[in-house]
Amino acid sequence: MASVPELPVNQRALPPEQAEAAKAGSIRVLVVDDHTILRAALREMLNVEDDVHVIAEAASAEEAAQQLRAGLEVDLILLDVSLPGQSGIDFLRQLKIEYPHLPVLMLSMHPERTFAVRVMRAGASGYIPKMAVPEELLKAIRVSGAGRKYVSALVAELLVADVDSDADGLVHNLLSPRELQIFMRIARGMSPGAMAAELGLSVKTISTYRARILEKMKVASNAEIAGYAVRNKIVE
Repeated sequence: MASVPELPVNQRALPPEQAEAAKAGSIRVLVVDDHTILRAALREMLNVEDDVHVIAEAASAEEAAQQLRAGLEVDLILLDVSLPGQSGIDFLRQLKIEYPHLPVLMLSMHPERTFAVRVMRAGASGYIPKMAVPEELLKAIRVSGAGRKYVSALVAELLVADVDSDADGLVHNLLSPRELQIFMRIARGMSPGAMAAELGLSVKTISTYRARILEKMKVASNAEIAGYAVRNKIVE
């Protein structure tokens, strides 16, 4: 696990007068996303509801973990899949160990085909693309906050396909979180140097991960990776 940065406890928790606005019986939400504008938009959208209130925010998994360990009590975590440092998927797995009964609803800029099966396997309560309409997000929060799984029609189809799949199924689901990060960047045509700089790794490490990806996916080139990603609507 990555080291926790030296940050004031509950640095991004809302002021007491706003936190108190979360009425008894409402769903108290912690938003974990590294984009300040998106966090503000989610807070503004959700806090007009009578039964849902954002009471705290975090820009990273490490910051969210610090808040929870300091005693922050929430009913649901709205967690971005792609975070700096510890990834959202890795943090989801950690949360399911430390807080097994806490619902975690995953948000992502990627369509369901990219991550939905992976996060549902890891214990997520649901998966919502960031381009989803507000009504769908609110429905997912209410369903997940009530302790149930939110499964859209497309996610249900993907889960069934995953159960029934043979060796020719969506093999990117076999990749580790770090391999998947690199797979996505290869599919978009990013150079090893750019990937290394963005992910804080060496070019040699990127090459090692690429070799593992090729082996697991049984492909021979970056072009085949890109073709797979386009065919399965993982990238445009």
